[in-house]
Amino acid sequence: YLVLIHLFLGNSCRFIAKPCAINLGIQDSGPHRAQPNAILEKVFTSITKSPDGRRLEGLSKQLDWDVRKIQRWFRHRRNQDKPTTLTKFCESMWRFTFYLSIFFYGIRFLWTAPWFWDTRQCWYNYPFQPLTSRLYYYYILELAFYWSLMFSQFTDIKRKDFLIMFVHHLATIGLITFSYMNNMVRVGTLVLCLHDASDFLLEAAKLANYAKYQRLCDAFFMLFGVVFIVTRLGIYPFWILNTTLFESWELIGPYPSWWLFNGLLVTLQLLHIIWSYLIVRTASKALVRGKVSKDDRSDVESSSEEEDVTSNSTKGIFSTSSNGSNRLNGHVAGGQWTGE
Repeated sequence: YLVLIHLFLGNSCRFIAKPCAINLGIQDSGPHRAQPNAILEKVFTSITKSPDGRRLEGLSKQLDWDVRKIQRWFRHRRNQDKPTTLTKFCESMWRFTFYLSIFFYGIRFLWTAPWFWDTRQCWYNYPFQPLTSRLYYYYILELAFYWSLMFSQFTDIKRKDFLIMFVHHLATIGLITFSYMNNMVRVGTLVLCLHDASDFLLEAAKLANYAKYQRLCDAFFMLFGVVFIVTRLGIYPFWILNTTLFESWELIGPYPSWWLFNGLLVTLQLLHIIWSYLIVRTASKALVRGKVSKDDRSDVESSSEEEDVTSNSTKGIFSTSSNGSNRLNGHVAGGQWTGE
């Protein structure tokens, strides 16, 4: 299934997402490329990609360049290795397709499931509960998808929230695998469906942003923020954690793996709180100031001149940077986003 997920990614990017992006006017062009310079290139590839003040002074004397010009060269050199807007659009397109499809599949499946309406049904006759084919495929597809995210995180651009996302993927894969092995698939389907409820809205916001439909992007992000906070800070603790912490204890007792299972679920809740804070901070800045500050997690850096222009002209929740691309990865929002 992991192989199938990657095949789907490749084909969707090639035959669907790329033509859509081209029709929307998204060009396959990246950030400004650095001026060729053998000395600086050797420093960049062999020593450091972000030289300190002392090294900058030495390079300035060696090349007879201004320090700011060297800083700008390293900034452009770092940026030119980043993915283009077209690449990011294709990635968001296939994620949007998967999240939307798996969410509606889960809703359709769970609508007729008794434990969807009464969470105590998750624990009746446990662990002797049948594993239907629809439930099996739902679980395996979700597991394969999160394994693909785990692997791709090491090949993608490393961002400031790498550790948070790494912990998230580990906890998710651990929960899916652990609940499957212990036949806790009923409550597992509730967790999966709840998390998928907001993810496709975030990807929709990215797609609108890359296509420069700013108002549509803002609307999708606001909707994403509302759904995320309601599901992760409301429904998740009072519906999911309530049944795993209290109803399971009452109906089947403190089984040996109870502590590990709930420990992983509580870890996810802590991540939900962190992400919700960052989302609210982004939205509040947009509402109070009419614009947003630079994203702390930005992949693509901008020069001080570009930052001045951007800070004076950005409007809405997300705004296009000097290279025409914005970013919001995972669930972390910090304002102007320029990368994924």
